[in-house]
Amino acid sequence: MSVTNGFAVVARNVGKTYGEGKSAVTALGNVSLEIRKGEFFTLLGPSGCGKTSLLRCIAGFETPTSGAILLSGRDITYDPPNSRPINTVFQSYALFPHLTVAQNVGFGLKMQGKPKAEIASATARVLALVKLEAFADRLPQQMSGGQQQRVALARALAPAPEVLLLDEPLSALDLKLRKEMQGELKRLQIETGITFIFVTHDQEEALTMSDRIGIMSAGDLLQVGPPREIYNNPVNRFVADFIGETNFLTAEVRNNVVRIGAGHEFAVPLNGRQGTITLAIRPEQVSLGPAGTGLPAKVVEATYLGTDTHYTVALQDDSRLTARIQSNTTASLEVGDQVGLMIDPNAIRVLEA
Repeated sequence: MSVTNGFAVVARNVGKTYGEGKSAVTALGNVSLEIRKGEFFTLLGPSGCGKTSLLRCIAGFETPTSGAILLSGRDITYDPPNSRPINTVFQSYALFPHLTVAQNVGFGLKMQGKPKAEIASATARVLALVKLEAFADRLPQQMSGGQQQRVALARALAPAPEVLLLDEPLSALDLKLRKEMQGELKRLQIETGITFIFVTHDQEEALTMSDRIGIMSAGDLLQVGPPREIYNNPVNRFVADFIGETNFLTAEVRNNVVRIGAGHEFAVPLNGRQGTITLAIRPEQVSLGPAGTGLPAKVVEATYLGTDTHYTVALQDDSRLTARIQSNTTASLEVGDQVGLMIDPNAIRVLEA
């Protein structure tokens, strides 16, 4: 893997095993990854997939069992955390309750022995970035959860690190605050130009904020790319199932024709595949019309979600699909209604069965 000045962090064949012998647990298999300078990169995956272990190796809290970590081309694999120009924001705010907001923000700079004037200037700068200038003299317990998270961000940004690591920092917030902070995090990353590496199991957070996403499972990195690419072109069933909602249909390919359900045939790009395949179809790519206009189907469930209504329909062989239909674009359907199901062949992704 080549290393250029365009990469903030490079992981080369990084493995991490905890314990020894039969009790050993492999957290990271053989992960290689290049994260560009100035991008918002997200590691996305379920609990236990290795994303936090990789983050901790980058931070220096863990030492890889194998491989190397590079920062701007310099090998930092064995450097202690305090020698790396990297800061971390954790799920817990970890603010000092007896210090004011300004004192919390400037604490790291004070520990570095920076002059008081520099600490004051940096503190004022980052408090302005997170829009908390008016709260400088408050104590953490006098602030909301969202405001405390902004203080934690300001503290991490104050030393102007090359890389900011964020380990599920929004998971403790309620839904409305979490959505507000998603926008704030993206704004901060753009305004500061600092490389953000964000860890989450929340696909919406990843899609909303990221320049690129790395999908992880069982210690392996499965796919890396922009959100739209990963959503529209998943490399395998796990990725298709994990990011966004997906319908999966088993189909047979014979003479380059796809057959689903009770013998329904249609054309999709097959790339030479034959035999049994799996089709991945996003719910928003499924349309429902009057009976006789597409594949015969019956509505078996309808869930109204405000802007959208989710309809689960059954084909003649009892295969089930979900269609996500904007609530104001069609007359509402009822359970038991006969419909015609239509799918744009170009929206179908063929996966290994």
